[in-house]
Amino acid sequence: MQIDLFDAQLTDGQGSEHFSASTGTVHLLADHRLILYPHFLSPRSAADFFSSIDASTPWWQGSLRIAGKQIDVPRLQCWMGDPHCYFAYTGLGLSPEPWSEPVSEIRNLIEELTGVSYNCVLINKYRNKNDSVAWHADDEPQLGPSPQIASLSLGGTREFQFKSKIAFAHEKRASRLMKYTLQLATGSLLIMEPGVQEHWLHRVPKSKLNVQPRINLTFRNIAK
Repeated sequence: MQIDLFDAQLTDGQGSEHFSASTGTVHLLADHRLILYPHFLSPRSAADFFSSIDASTPWWQGSLRIAGKQIDVPRLQCWMGDPHCYFAYTGLGLSPEPWSEPVSEIRNLIEELTGVSYNCVLINKYRNKNDSVAWHADDEPQLGPSPQIASLSLGGTREFQFKSKIAFAHEKRASRLMKYTLQLATGSLLIMEPGVQEHWLHRVPKSKLNVQPRINLTFRNIAK
């Protein structure tokens, strides 16, 4: 499997006071598309949303049992969405918090741009360079066989890495072409189109540099 990376400009005709620019760049991971809108939100709007979401979100820190030890998840989280959107992953069961006003506003902006409806969102807060999320795919059964995920970044810039599931299974023989890294800055929106979750893993690694706190919202859809 090879990755064919190229740029293609997409233009959205919808206007909004929140948009700094409404063009997207397509990145191909083999036959699977990522669309990155690096300036989906203006810097001022991104800062305002960061502050309001940080203050209004009921953050909690989960824990996982690994090798017989209870380990804190290295980030803060909140699961938010419609009442039916119960979600479970890596042994954690999550009942949704009701939509907050700033998160609902962001959801409306993303739906306006993409034409796709989302009824739930996982919100992660990376407090410092040591907070991270390990290799995984958003391929839980509740999300359907081929989900589209919309990921909005607010705050500090972090690396967002992709690795093919083939590369994960055969690490020693994996080609460098089966891996890819994006830098996700504040106000950027990344659309992971159908097919990405089935064939690719992603992660936010720990950073070697000091970084500002980051809030990430990954919008999904769970059928009733």
